[in-house]
Amino acid sequence: MTKPLDIVAVVGSTYQPSRTRALVEALAAELEQRLVARTRILQIGDFARPLGQALSRDELPADIQGYLQAIESADLLIAAAPVYRGSYPGHFKHLFDLVGQDALIDKPVLLAATGGSDRHALVLDHQLRPLFSFFQSLTLPIGVYGANSDFDNYRVTSPALQARLQLAAERAVPVFDASQRRPLLRAA
Repeated sequence: MTKPLDIVAVVGSTYQPSRTRALVEALAAELEQRLVARTRILQIGDFARPLGQALSRDELPADIQGYLQAIESADLLIAAAPVYRGSYPGHFKHLFDLVGQDALIDKPVLLAATGGSDRHALVLDHQLRPLFSFFQSLTLPIGVYGANSDFDNYRVTSPALQARLQLAAERAVPVFDASQRRPLLRAA
């Protein structure tokens, strides 16, 4: 029996419901159709206050230290953030400031973001990708961006975004050993 891959998704939103969370859930579903995996979603809004009070990792409560360990030991990391004032939120960055400097070397990272309009889509390549380049992570080439117009009632409804989610998941599969891949189901 193949051990499922551990996918850890960090959702940088502090609000619930959240389009960023909806995007991550849709992305995780696409990945789990293609990989033997289980996804754990960490929503920063659930622990933003104690996170923000810590100036070092030693000052974090045990549960948040556990979240950092989950991020560091994940087989695949999904880093997803809403765009606030042209970039990812401060709590999102603060969380990654507390991750071990060498903990994400060569770790596959799938980048995702949401924002009010398509004008914010470059956050993937101009904000998120450099952050994970610092960690020497393997940022996957296809990131996913969703604008407000791609959602209805906090669900992905845009066919173009759904296609992008599928493409991102398909392109992530070759990073993993064949034993972690689910067989392709072909229509009859």
